[in-house]
Amino acid sequence: MNALPIYEIDGRRLYYSFIAGAKKILEQQYYLNKINVFPVNDGDTGSNMATTIRSVIESIHPDRSFKITANRIAETTMTNARGNSGIIFAQFLFGFSKETGESKTLNIPQFAISIKNSVPYMYEAIANPVEGTMLTVIKEWSEFIYDQRENIKDFNQLFIRSREVIRKSLLETKQKLLVLAKANVVDAGANAFSFFIDGIIDLIYSNSIRKLILSKSESLILPANNEHVPEEVKFRYCTEGILKNLTIDQKSLSTILQQYGDSVVIGGNDKVKHIHVHTNNPADMFLKLKDIGLITFQKADDMLRQNEVVYKRKWKIALVTDSTCDLPQEILDYYQINILPLNINFGESHYLDKITIRPDQFYTLLNQQSEFPKTSQINVKTFGTLYAQLATSYDSIIAVHLTDRFSGTFFNSRKAALDAGKEFNIPITVLNSKSLSGALGLIILRTARAIEAGFSHDEIVLMADKWIKDTRIFVSVKTLKYMVRGGRVSYVKGFIASLLNINPIVSMDESGSSFVFGRTFSQKTNMEKVIEHLSTICKSREIWNYIVLHAQNKEAAEWYTRKMNDLTGKMPVAVVNISPVIGANTGIGAASVAIMFN
Repeated sequence: MNALPIYEIDGRRLYYSFIAGAKKILEQQYYLNKINVFPVNDGDTGSNMATTIRSVIESIHPDRSFKITANRIAETTMTNARGNSGIIFAQFLFGFSKETGESKTLNIPQFAISIKNSVPYMYEAIANPVEGTMLTVIKEWSEFIYDQRENIKDFNQLFIRSREVIRKSLLETKQKLLVLAKANVVDAGANAFSFFIDGIIDLIYSNSIRKLILSKSESLILPANNEHVPEEVKFRYCTEGILKNLTIDQKSLSTILQQYGDSVVIGGNDKVKHIHVHTNNPADMFLKLKDIGLITFQKADDMLRQNEVVYKRKWKIALVTDSTCDLPQEILDYYQINILPLNINFGESHYLDKITIRPDQFYTLLNQQSEFPKTSQINVKTFGTLYAQLATSYDSIIAVHLTDRFSGTFFNSRKAALDAGKEFNIPITVLNSKSLSGALGLIILRTARAIEAGFSHDEIVLMADKWIKDTRIFVSVKTLKYMVRGGRVSYVKGFIASLLNINPIVSMDESGSSFVFGRTFSQKTNMEKVIEHLSTICKSREIWNYIVLHAQNKEAAEWYTRKMNDLTGKMPVAVVNISPVIGANTGIGAASVAIMFN
């Protein structure tokens, strides 16, 4: 080792040490995913830790002041923290930034005291702390640093000598947690922290910050020597949220969150809280949180689907869509369909379509809130993460999304698919349904059944092109009020239509754009017009299947179901409350029929 002794560290040294540790985690993220069995074996600890620390690499610059740099790292990791381990690590860094005082540089005694005082921040953030995890390893490492604060004068030697303590503590996690012993693995979060310290030590030995800056963060897939036993998923969704302007204290917040699930972690400061909960009822939980603070961010990973991808995959082709696909949950679950939610914002409050806000809750808010909700597409990064997960277990992936005329979701999915397809060398095809809601649901259902029947990837893609062309949807709008509020129809046109009591029928053309199929003077009349049109079509074409949809209008849905049953001799695939993203524009009371021809 040629590095000169370091007796004090400033903001720049802190920053480059953090980057070195972060890059080590990025290199090992897939390995960390593979050994992830606690608190649930959903295989995402590496990805979550990578997301948590990558933001520092991408977005902040070092300051000479230790305090300023520590604050920047803490704020960035807390905002971008993901998963149980990510939030715990971010909370540790937050505690560290709080405990460093206003120092521009730190010597070893000051550093040691700050590190030791940061440990309680982690424990206080967790509703039910468990030893044998990242908590234990960081605590035992901090105790070594504190105990050696007067004996070791050089930071380089302090970190090098701490490696043995971390490795011993890491191995002992298998003895402290039965689930780790059964799987014969160490705790993944604790291992991530061990890699973080390894990265700092690598920087000490290389003594080259220039090499660190220029180096790429390779994602190596390392072999796992252990076969994990699949477990039943007790709580389906790994949810997170960022809350501001809370009207209750942390203890009360923790009590509320524990009513909805487990693995409760609350990070952040007095102004902003980053929460983590495993729950089966994310929509009810966030509806409760709405009344005690401003929800500016939400995340909800489907751990049941993640578990199935790794351990219970039914077929070799993965199927992906977005939340505008209106199908009942039992169908989505049977065919293991992967759904990513679009975003919905009521003012500054953020929700995930169908996951953290159900249709019935959405329509209630739509009536209550003065501000009209805004929707936004799924970003490339979210698709990339999903495709990376699926690519490790499936031979190929097919994705079908809502029309590109309504959202950039299709384009973002296609971009992520191109990158993931090259990286993992598997076919990923992304299709534009040129429709939405129940029509998209029918396309997805027929694609799923083709996968179940054993058709090849290329055969299904070819058939799906025909299914897209053979699908129609007719939406009977009850009032134009919501289209006016959302800007789809001008105020003047909406006012005139309301005076004349005009109700439009909206459909989709071949390009995926909406158009007015017809206008009548009541919703009942335009529903009759839809059935009349379908009766004419059915004389020359057979309907493969259909879905009835409504926006809080069960009476209209029941009418459509009776008429369509008389017409086709079969009941609908489903009767579904329209996706909030779609219902925001069609408005409360809308009813529709989606059909696919043979």
